[in-house]
Amino acid sequence: MGPVSVWQWSLWGLLLCLLCSSCLGSPTPSTAPEKRAGSQGLRFRLAGFPRKPSEGRVEIQRAGEWGTICDDDFTLQAAHVLCRELGFTEATGWTHSAKYGPGTGRIWLDNLSCSGTERSVTECASRGWGNSDCTHDEDAGVICKDERLPGFSDSNVIEVEHHLQVEEVRLRPAVGRGRRPLPVTEGLVEVRLPDGWSQVCDKGWSAHNSHVICGMLGFPSEKRVNVGFYRLLAQRQQHSFGLHGVACVGTEAHLSLCSLEFYRANDTTRCPGGAPAVVSCVPSPLYAASSGQKKQQSKPQGEARVRLKGGAHPGEGRVEVLKAGTWGTVCDRKWDLQAASVVCRELGFGSAREALSGARMGQGMGAIHLSEVRCSGQELSLWKCPHKNITAEDCSHSQDAGVRCNLPYTGVETKIRLSGGRSRHEGRVEVQIGGPGSFRWGLICGDDWGTLEAMVACRQLGLGYANHGLQETWYWDSGNVTDVVMSGVRCTGAELSLDQCAHHGTHVTCKRTGSRFTAGVICSETASDLLLHSALVQETAYIEDRPLHMLYCAAEENCLASSARSANWPYGHRRLLRFSSQIHNLGRADFRPKAGRHSWVWHECHGHYHSMDIFTHYDILTPNGTKVAEGHKASFCLEDTECQEDVSKRYECANFGEQGITVGCWDLYRHDIDCQWIDITDVKPGNYILQVVINPNFEVAESDFTNNAMKCNCKYDGHRIWVHNCHIGDAFSEEANRRFERYPGQTSNQII
Repeated sequence: MGPVSVWQWSLWGLLLCLLCSSCLGSPTPSTAPEKRAGSQGLRFRLAGFPRKPSEGRVEIQRAGEWGTICDDDFTLQAAHVLCRELGFTEATGWTHSAKYGPGTGRIWLDNLSCSGTERSVTECASRGWGNSDCTHDEDAGVICKDERLPGFSDSNVIEVEHHLQVEEVRLRPAVGRGRRPLPVTEGLVEVRLPDGWSQVCDKGWSAHNSHVICGMLGFPSEKRVNVGFYRLLAQRQQHSFGLHGVACVGTEAHLSLCSLEFYRANDTTRCPGGAPAVVSCVPSPLYAASSGQKKQQSKPQGEARVRLKGGAHPGEGRVEVLKAGTWGTVCDRKWDLQAASVVCRELGFGSAREALSGARMGQGMGAIHLSEVRCSGQELSLWKCPHKNITAEDCSHSQDAGVRCNLPYTGVETKIRLSGGRSRHEGRVEVQIGGPGSFRWGLICGDDWGTLEAMVACRQLGLGYANHGLQETWYWDSGNVTDVVMSGVRCTGAELSLDQCAHHGTHVTCKRTGSRFTAGVICSETASDLLLHSALVQETAYIEDRPLHMLYCAAEENCLASSARSANWPYGHRRLLRFSSQIHNLGRADFRPKAGRHSWVWHECHGHYHSMDIFTHYDILTPNGTKVAEGHKASFCLEDTECQEDVSKRYECANFGEQGITVGCWDLYRHDIDCQWIDITDVKPGNYILQVVINPNFEVAESDFTNNAMKCNCKYDGHRIWVHNCHIGDAFSEEANRRFERYPGQTSNQII
């Protein structure tokens, strides 16, 4: 009898399971992503209308047929197992009664009972495959934590196939090892093979090969290197060659996709007449500055026409492109690694590690500019690739394309750590100071530490966004680290490490001494992203002269200008600029108020609790930015007024309900609601700017704060008001914003 293959054994295992009800799984578990331990060839997917890529109706493919799971006896433990089958780390919840819509086909499992520790759903108890008394109105769904299991391939992620040939690539400096700053941009090419690190023979080495190597290491391009110097140096050193005959086209996202040859074990003479391959890469200005090299030009020639939004880490996000002065997204139809790599290199990163489809980085809003982008990989810009102009019926924002790019290794994550937290995502922030051999760990003063600073700390740690920036951490005892070594930290939120933020330097000054008043963070892989519907503001703006006797409640809630206090109540009126405010959550996490229910304030006038003291600022500004009026809307009640199709409302103010804005929903404050206005009674005729800023104090974490401000041109003649050209602060190009600031008539303001 000949040797039996693993595939044959799997078939025998399946037959045994069908014959023996006590069999729990395959005896030969596979490590392939879609055939996880015990899954016996089953495939899993999320269907229906999920608000996020990590939730939906669970569907299983068995024997080539897709089916669902009944919600009878379904628990969070079963959801944990299924989320792992789907490639997520764990479940955060589950749904019943076909919340994501009824499925079709078979109902594969009923009365599913899991402990939560099973490696596969096949190890859980149930009525048996296909044995169910349910209808599809009882289909179960899961809500998974949006954190992927390492190495799991997803149906809407286009990954590089490594072929298990070359596992990793690095550059080893030939001289000055240990003293070179990171990132390393020049050195001998080394590849990690199953037997360890080896050099590559440079016979036939080309610039195309160097281009691929630099892309894998996070650099957009390569440059010529002094090969003679390295060949001279190579004569004095021993080398271990493992690879030769490398021939890349230059568009490959990974070295394993190139033509190459491995040396055989019995090769005694390797790379005769050759030397180790040497590569020199050109870093983008962002990483060149951090490595101590001469800072390059800070901005590329001309205005950027491509950007990334919604990513939790540098070099990842939803792809957005600039067309006709406005930003829009890219449809994922025919989206691949070549197109993704063009985007990554255009933005100063390396080649693409993953090309993302299905709005994995959140849905955009507004225009979809491009579809069916087909790049060769050699283009300098995504706009140089052949593409199709989108039409309304072609694509939706649920198909927005995204990327994850290769980044240079800078080592910044080794200079920061968290201590005392309940998980690796939270704790007191400790930073490393001092040079090699004399470094020590210390704490950060909590004075002025906020969300923006916490955002940078979480990014440096590689943990995504910051849910909270904490100024007191006495409940997270950091043990023997008690010295405060950094103070006065102020970040813009875009920095890659806390070192790049402004701070007091070596002179530490802290108003509140002691380790209890030191900085802490709670990090998260996902965050909300609020966006105001600017066109609605423009369409609904008008002036109302409202009698004072109708404004007692508004005055009590501080919704009028300060001059209203000296008015002749209840006679007279106040002039109000009114408009509707529709605020969408386009992120990947619900927007929740920072304060807990115990601290919400009851407002008798309007009959509900307000969960945030400051959620939005309304301002009337002069063209030079001087504020002449503001909306004193002191606090807000947050709820889901309306949602996208098949997204369920989750938050409602009535009856002391939970407050927030669900992903895919929006909170609408109509123009006729109390305090939805700016009191312009004291404003003189002239030309102004109407500005609305959401979450102005960064109290709640968002993936993108640059789109939180909206501004409009505003002309007031003392009787009527004209509001036009309303747009989000980052919705226009830089040139369009400059034109906005110089609109005709601005210089003739009649302001005293």
